[in-house]
Amino acid sequence: MDYYFIGDPELVTAFHFVGIGGRAVADSGEAQAAFLRITRGLDETAGVVLPGEAGKGCRVLIITEEVADWLGHLLIDWQLSDRYPLVVEIPGILGRLPGRKTLVDSIREAIGIHV
Repeated sequence: MDYYFIGDPELVTAFHFVGIGGRAVADSGEAQAAFLRITRGLDETAGVVLPGEAGKGCRVLIITEEVADWLGHLLIDWQLSDRYPLVVEIPGILGRLPGRKTLVDSIREAIGIHV
């Protein structure tokens, strides 16, 4: 599996239609358990390492902005670790969260050019 999705149940279904597996989550606990399962092969509820689960061929992990907020420092630490899967944030089923910058906004801010 090259891609995996964690987010809203509706988006999990949509990604499934295009051949991308995923897991629906409803709160931060479920989001963290799904994230650890895909990135580290951990089942936090049982406190055990799941052989062969870490990465499982996943190169890109797609998550919603809401899931990213739920993951907090766990996500930041992973992104700074320089390991796969790469994490991509997308808006959830209800759209972009208020106050979130787009990638284009961040780039424009960094280079100081507005076209």
